[in-house]
Amino acid sequence: MSSFTAAPTNFLANSANSSRNHHHRRRNHTTTTTNLTSSSTTSIKCSLSSSSPLSQNPKPTTTKKSNILLSKPFIGAVSASVASLLIFSNPILDNNGGGSGGLGGTGGFGGGGGGGGGGGGGDGFWSKFKFLSPAIANADESSNQEWDSHGLPANIIVQLNKLSGFKKYKISDILFFDRRRQVTVGTEDSFFEMVSLRPNGVYTKTQLQKELETLATCGMFEKVDLEGKTNPDGTLAVTISFLESTWQSAEKFRCINVGLMQQSKPIEMDTDMTDKEKMEYYRSQEKDYKRRIERARPCLLPVNVEREVLQMMRDQGKVSARLLQKIRDRVQTWYHDEGYACAQVVNFGNLNTKEVVCEVVEGDITQLVIQFQDKLGNVVEGNTQLPVVRRELPKPLRQGQVFNIEAGKQALRNINSLALFSNIEVNPRPDEKNEGGIIVEIKLKELEQKSAEVSAEWSLVPGRGGRPTLASLTPGGTVSFEHRNLNGLNRSVLGSVTTSNFLNPQDDLAFKLEYVHPYLDGVYNPRNRTLRANVFNSRKLSPVFTGGPGVEEVPPIWVDRAGFKTNITENFTRQSKFTYGLVMEEITTRDESSHISANGQRVLPSGGISADGPPTTLSGTGIDRMAFLQANITRDNTKFLNGAIVGERNVFQVDQGLGVGSNFPFFNRHQLTMTRFIQLKDVEEGAGKPPPPVLVLHGHYGGCVGDLPSYDAFTLGGPYSVRGYNMGELGAARNILELGAEIRVPVRNTHVYAFAEHGNDLGSSKDVKGNPTEVYRRMGQGSSYGVGVKLGLVRAEYAVDHNTGAGAVFFRFGERF
Repeated sequence: MSSFTAAPTNFLANSANSSRNHHHRRRNHTTTTTNLTSSSTTSIKCSLSSSSPLSQNPKPTTTKKSNILLSKPFIGAVSASVASLLIFSNPILDNNGGGSGGLGGTGGFGGGGGGGGGGGGGDGFWSKFKFLSPAIANADESSNQEWDSHGLPANIIVQLNKLSGFKKYKISDILFFDRRRQVTVGTEDSFFEMVSLRPNGVYTKTQLQKELETLATCGMFEKVDLEGKTNPDGTLAVTISFLESTWQSAEKFRCINVGLMQQSKPIEMDTDMTDKEKMEYYRSQEKDYKRRIERARPCLLPVNVEREVLQMMRDQGKVSARLLQKIRDRVQTWYHDEGYACAQVVNFGNLNTKEVVCEVVEGDITQLVIQFQDKLGNVVEGNTQLPVVRRELPKPLRQGQVFNIEAGKQALRNINSLALFSNIEVNPRPDEKNEGGIIVEIKLKELEQKSAEVSAEWSLVPGRGGRPTLASLTPGGTVSFEHRNLNGLNRSVLGSVTTSNFLNPQDDLAFKLEYVHPYLDGVYNPRNRTLRANVFNSRKLSPVFTGGPGVEEVPPIWVDRAGFKTNITENFTRQSKFTYGLVMEEITTRDESSHISANGQRVLPSGGISADGPPTTLSGTGIDRMAFLQANITRDNTKFLNGAIVGERNVFQVDQGLGVGSNFPFFNRHQLTMTRFIQLKDVEEGAGKPPPPVLVLHGHYGGCVGDLPSYDAFTLGGPYSVRGYNMGELGAARNILELGAEIRVPVRNTHVYAFAEHGNDLGSSKDVKGNPTEVYRRMGQGSSYGVGVKLGLVRAEYAVDHNTGAGAVFFRFGERF
């Protein structure tokens, strides 16, 4: 029977060298180390994809969720393909990722591109640890693989050295026999992860011998044997009998980070050494290892996990191979749960002392490389200045930190928010010059700097006899353009022109031209302020001049605004921002014939129209000019949980008149909006997981002190105020309070909801000049309730107007809150 005895006293247990010294005795005074290796290589893939369109403030997509796949890492040794990490983002183009090799990535830990499982070439750092990896007896995976019958009588024990070197043997069963406990252990035993042999696999004698040698030299066993039993069908049943390695009990546990340390090369001990020479050899090894421990850095493992490991050691008594496996699993579980996806336990040392030393390669970042690529993936010189990208990188992703997959995901989100790139990749790869180091490559494909877009819409207008004809088809739409990333500093110029009638655009032509200047204090300054300046001209229908229930249709009043606005936005955190600036504008009120209207209109019983309604402007002429300061602060802690919004959002805005303009307007207009998205049930987060039910609570207060033109009065009613009413149907007031509640229940990739809302003018409608609420017979307050369902981007709702008791069905785009 072939057998081997392990040599656990060898430092890092080199499988090539220690195989020649299988029968050295362990000495109690010696510092011993062991490599607990698996004959199955481990692959760790960390991937994140995002296919949501680029925008200044992108929202998490519900169709593509970030995913992290961590296959279970095995003890100690790290093989050439032990870790393959590829983090990529495709915000616009496609969902295939920009990498060139699946698990292997582009030179990732699995070895360069070439597809899943590691690809070819580029072994990098992990190849330095080849002496830690066992020889793997890989069976041919083809189900049609030919094999040879053993040609021996059935039910006899066959020693490994008695097998033929010319045959391929099919293994029917694999059993593990624990000699110390005299029991056969099942497949759930942790030692089974050490074996690469698989039932129904086909192996040669050489492969079986290498498997046995691997098990003997891994440090897990004091002695290990492999024997076969013949089956009548010509296959072999393999039994691996072992004596588990044990060491004296330990009282201390220590975890060290050996990344970036020069790996010690084991020195072969000559079998002809005298006892004195052997003693000197052991002392030298012990001294070298103590120096190594002193030079190593403490690992990130928290104290509570170390205490947990110590308790495991106390409960066990003697240190055994199985105990080291459990320690390894607990340590690596903590690292991977915390996002340190390439951290690996590579060795245990000091095993015959009172302190067990756990050596971990944590994955220290040694270099950060930013590359720009063209559409074909070739490296080119980019237009974007590197500091623009570097300032978006979180601190845990910078040189000297330990690579964390959450930091990689955060980098993707931050860079994506720049809206400059069509494809983003964050690809960690081993540093060939620094043992255990990681180079983080960030690969970027830039969007075109200049873009233009035309969107057209057609509206049917009545012709003669009230019926539309071909001549009455009126084309309208928007023409927009953008020149982004000026000077490579993310500055941009944007413009748009909108009209409902391209054939006669002067009627309602609206335009906006905006210049955006980020990094106002300099790209190297950590203060994050952005300057925006724009000129604008817009037209909107005023909801102030709207009739209440039972009132004949009120002739509409249109509000034209033209002017200049500049503001500075300062981002305190990703969730908090403060905006302040100056607005100077001219406001003109017009009737539906585009004539200037100084007063609201109403329909007389005779059918005529009277223009003796409330004044439309502060000046009483139909034209106001004013300048005011505007500021708002926003704190948004909402997030997407499996597609449902949870968290809280608060917005406070103030407009302060400066007394400049028509009738020297001086006022203070303020608003406070608070919304809570309360998760009603704990759910597991992840792709394909159901979202939780959510309770939404909403409150909005608006108030004004000083001069208040009617077009700036707060209105009640509408899809974003009190549902079930038309815009402004409840009233126009100086002060308002809106309250709402909505409960959302997920149902088959969407959600249904029920809501109740209330709006109140707090008795301030009479304080608006001309009291348009009373003139147009509105209530000044109202409530509604109803149900709805989300259909893609559309909200289909049935709402009941509590003032009249009538219900109606509404279809709205977007979100209410």
